[in-house]
Amino acid sequence: MLRSNPAGLTVLHRPVSKGIDLIEKMDIHAILQHLPHRFPFLLVDRVLELEPGIRIKALKNVSINEPFFPGHFPHHPVMPGVLIVECLAQAAAILSFHSANAKPDDGSVYYLAGVDGARFKRPVIAGDQLLLDVVLNRQMRDVYKFKGVARVDGQLTAECEIICVRRSIG
Repeated sequence: MLRSNPAGLTVLHRPVSKGIDLIEKMDIHAILQHLPHRFPFLLVDRVLELEPGIRIKALKNVSINEPFFPGHFPHHPVMPGVLIVECLAQAAAILSFHSANAKPDDGSVYYLAGVDGARFKRPVIAGDQLLLDVVLNRQMRDVYKFKGVARVDGQLTAECEIICVRRSIG
């Protein structure tokens, strides 16, 4: 559920459902089992909460050693907005794979099929910890629609709607 706080920022709120298994603190080893991405394009470092079929809360620790910083921008390193959206999409993929009890090596992959309403509110710089909140809004067959919000220190950095599609590979 989306609500506005007194500062006018859109905040994603969704209560934890009763009777749903809540997984906390999925480490990098579990993430690697649920995403096909690898360095340098693996952008989710930890999962803090996951309600299968409902929502995920994950972290991206932004380091000065990120491969994009030398070129974006050398005099003022800023994380590209498209990569913030990619962080949200990867969190959505973890939620999707886990909810379907599937793994990337099972012959399927989730492709990013669309991004709607992307808004960027503040830059993300080295040393920031990006908190990723993604909620599954709708699923029809193999098409998933998510709402994603990224924050640093409680401040909104980006938000968007993400459309992913599940496809068989091989």
